[in-house]
Amino acid sequence: MPYGRRDFLKASAAAAAGSLAAAPPKPPNILFLFPDQLRHDFVEPSSGVPVRTPNIRRLAAEGVRFTHAITPAPLCAPARACLASGLEYDRCRVPTNAQNYPLDQPTFYQLLRNSGYHVCGCGKFDLHKPELDWGVDGQRMIRDWGFSAGIDNEGKHDATRAYTRAGNKPRGPFMAYLDQIGLAHAHVADYEKRKGHGATFPTPLSDEAYGDNWIARNGLALLDAAPKDKPWFLQVNFNGPHDPWDITASMEKRWRGVKFPQPVRNTQLTPENHVLVRQNYAAMIENIDLRIGEIIDKVKQRGELANTLIAFSSDHGEMLGDQNLWAKRHPYHGSAGVPLILSGPGIRRGLTITAPATTLDLAATFLDYAGVQPPPAIDSRSLRPILSGRASSVRPHALSGMDAWRLVMEDNFKYVRTTGKEPLLFDLRNDPGETVNLAPGSPQLAARLEKLLPSSKGAQ
Repeated sequence: MPYGRRDFLKASAAAAAGSLAAAPPKPPNILFLFPDQLRHDFVEPSSGVPVRTPNIRRLAAEGVRFTHAITPAPLCAPARACLASGLEYDRCRVPTNAQNYPLDQPTFYQLLRNSGYHVCGCGKFDLHKPELDWGVDGQRMIRDWGFSAGIDNEGKHDATRAYTRAGNKPRGPFMAYLDQIGLAHAHVADYEKRKGHGATFPTPLSDEAYGDNWIARNGLALLDAAPKDKPWFLQVNFNGPHDPWDITASMEKRWRGVKFPQPVRNTQLTPENHVLVRQNYAAMIENIDLRIGEIIDKVKQRGELANTLIAFSSDHGEMLGDQNLWAKRHPYHGSAGVPLILSGPGIRRGLTITAPATTLDLAATFLDYAGVQPPPAIDSRSLRPILSGRASSVRPHALSGMDAWRLVMEDNFKYVRTTGKEPLLFDLRNDPGETVNLAPGSPQLAARLEKLLPSSKGAQ
């Protein structure tokens, strides 16, 4: 029987269908939402803290929440260097905020870009923190770290510090924006008034000019410019809820009168002032949640939500007065504990993981989903076996460190070694405020956990 045109079309269609079936699936897009100084319990539903985060809670309902996640180092530059390199604190070569990220040390951003991803990001990267120079367009270092496009901007304190040191001239894109709209001097003057931890009055900035809202608009613009014919990675680094507690008048209005629990063992501020601080902190988190909703909506409008991995975390926490301590750098959980949520294609829905985890593992996770082989020497471990439901943990314990202390988390126990001080051992399940040191009464457990810490000789 002769082979006619109809047969040719059928054969061609079958061949095309076969080739499509054999073609590897497109790697997922990756959206990484990364606030600064967000402690774990302010987005943890079981904590009882009255924070309004519907978009973050939706991510958790549609994905996996890690309730015992910690940062590898509770300070901006080291935490972000650990993330970028996939290396633990004692190997990341950025021990404090006084060092630049070494450019001879590879980043997972570079590996993603080299594999064909369009890698973009905005906000505070803090990978060259001591220089106080981002370029007024935020382009000065962004491509060296592995980005295809992006805007690297100043952190909250660094912005005004750099501006005044340069003779009231912007050294980064956010202050350049405020300078352009005539609000730079008002912003600097406002920060000069915010001494101590009790300043909770509103900022003179409008909602439109507010830092995190400006960062979110940059993220939306980067999404608009992202190509449709290749996978993209977008990291949005919000400046909040980092101190100072500067919120806009409209943000303040929504939170005054809301009750909050007092900090653990604090004798510094009045109870009323502590509530005001926590109201402002919560207002910043709610505002970030609103911006996250806008960014996810943009992904949905692009028709890409079903093939986008979304990760939400923070570089470190904030003590908020617990133990008479503020900010970070401390081994207590307000400082070292962080939220960690992932959702997306192939990820279990509504799963809660209590095994120890670390933001260090995001590097290997992103590379795994992108189909990129990680460097053999990195410490990061892919969370994909947990996310897909094939495992309940990928590491037996998690590490963190800063200055003279190192800690290890195993199950619900946290052990802290500090040079020149007695060790600390806390049961986070039964003592989340870390008020009872179990080390003296549990010498065998303390000794076993001590062996899991890196040698003090290897500390930076």
